[in-house]
Amino acid sequence: MTSNQPGLGEPLKLPCGATLPNRLAKAAMTEGLADPWLRATERHQRLYRLWSEGGAGLLLTGNVMIDRRVLERPGNVAIDGNGGLSMLESWARAGTSAGNQLWMQISHAGRQSPRYVTRQPLAPSDVQLKLAGNYARPRAVSEDEIQDFIGRFGRVAGIAKQTGFTGVQVHGAHGYLLSSFLSPVTNRRTDRWGGSLENRARFLLEAVRRVRSTVGPDFPVAVKLNSADFQKGGFDENDCLQVVEWLNDEGIDLLEISGGNYEQPRLLGYSGREETAAEGAETRQSTREREAYFLDFAAKVRAVRKMPLMVTGGFRSRTVMEDALASGDADVIGLGRPLCTDPDVPLRLLSRELDTAPRYESSIRLGTGVWGGNSSVFLLKLVNVLGQQGWYYQQIMRLADGKSADPRMPILIALGRYLTDEWSTAARMKR
Repeated sequence: MTSNQPGLGEPLKLPCGATLPNRLAKAAMTEGLADPWLRATERHQRLYRLWSEGGAGLLLTGNVMIDRRVLERPGNVAIDGNGGLSMLESWARAGTSAGNQLWMQISHAGRQSPRYVTRQPLAPSDVQLKLAGNYARPRAVSEDEIQDFIGRFGRVAGIAKQTGFTGVQVHGAHGYLLSSFLSPVTNRRTDRWGGSLENRARFLLEAVRRVRSTVGPDFPVAVKLNSADFQKGGFDENDCLQVVEWLNDEGIDLLEISGGNYEQPRLLGYSGREETAAEGAETRQSTREREAYFLDFAAKVRAVRKMPLMVTGGFRSRTVMEDALASGDADVIGLGRPLCTDPDVPLRLLSRELDTAPRYESSIRLGTGVWGGNSSVFLLKLVNVLGQQGWYYQQIMRLADGKSADPRMPILIALGRYLTDEWSTAARMKR
C-alpha cells in the first residue's frame, strides 16, 4: 500500500461534510432487545457502548421499524407513536461514547414478517414468502399507504436526528418492503409503483428524498441496496447499477452493497441452491482469494457511483480489507459477525495486533452424517442456516446482558434458545 492509498485508519469525509474517523463499520445486525412496547432499553445502551469502544468509525443499528404492526422479528425497536424518546437519546449517547458515528437503520419488514409476529404482512403484491410455512400471505398496500410510509421514513429520520443519532440508513435491501418493490418477483403491480424499473424504484427514491428533506443537507443519509435478489426474474445486477445512477442525484453519503433475501440468503454467505461443480469451484476460489461476498460486484458499482461505497459480507483478513480500499472497490469495510463475539476486533485490526478476524461458521454447523441420508439435506441446510443465525443472536444477547461471548455454545442449544426467545418475546409484545 502506497502512502496515498487509504488504510483502515484513514478518516473519510462524506459528501454532507461529516467525517468517519476510520474505514471500519459495524454492519447492521438485528438486536431483538426492545421492551414489550418496542422501545429501546438499557441493553441497547450496554451493547452499543461496547461496540463504540471497540473502535469502528461507524456503527449501524439493526432494523428500526417505521410500522409497529409489521416487524422483522419480535424485539425490534419501532418508532410509531409509542414514545421512548428518552431511551433513544440514551442509546445514541452510549453508541457514540468513543467519538464514532452511530446511524439508525430505518426499515419496514414488508412480507418478511413471521406469523408469530404479524398476522397480515404488507407488500407491493400478494406474493407469499414460502419458507417453512412461517409467513402469511401479504396484503398489497394501497397508494395511500405508500404515501404514508414515505412520510414515516422521513419522520423516523427526523426523530433519529433529534435524539442524537449522527446519521440514518434507509434499508432498501434483503427483501424487506423497499427491496420487494424493486423486484419483479414480488412487485406485480400495474400502477405507477410497478412494471418498469423506474416505477419499481419510485418508492425507494421518494423515501430517500423525504428523508433528506427532513434531516437537511449536512446530516448523513445512507442507503443499503441489493446487488441482486439471486432469484430468476428478480432484481438483478443491471437493475442495481441503474438504481445506483439514480441515487447519484439524491445526495447520498454512503451506499452499502449487499444482496439476497430470506429465500436466497446470500447476505449470510449461503446460496440457497445446489451449485454445479464449476460454479462451486469458482465461488470457493473467489472466497479464498477475496473473502467478501459482494466485492466483485462492487467493482462494477465503482464505475457508476458518485457516493462513497461500503461493502459488507465475509471480510475477515486485514490484508483483504486493505486491498479492497486500495483498489477503490470499497471506501468502508463492513463487519458483522466477528463483532458478535469479539467487539474489539476493529481496534485490534487498526493497531495491526490482529491479522484475521474470528470465523466460527465451520465449528457451529452439523454434518450430513447426523441425518443419515440425502433425503434430509434440506432440513440440514435449514438447521445450519437458522442455527448459525441463532448462535450469533445469542452472542449479541450475552454482550447486551454484560456477559462475555460463549464461542463453545453448541449450535442446537443456540437454536433452541433463539426460538424460545423469539416466541416468548412475541408473546410479551404490546401493540
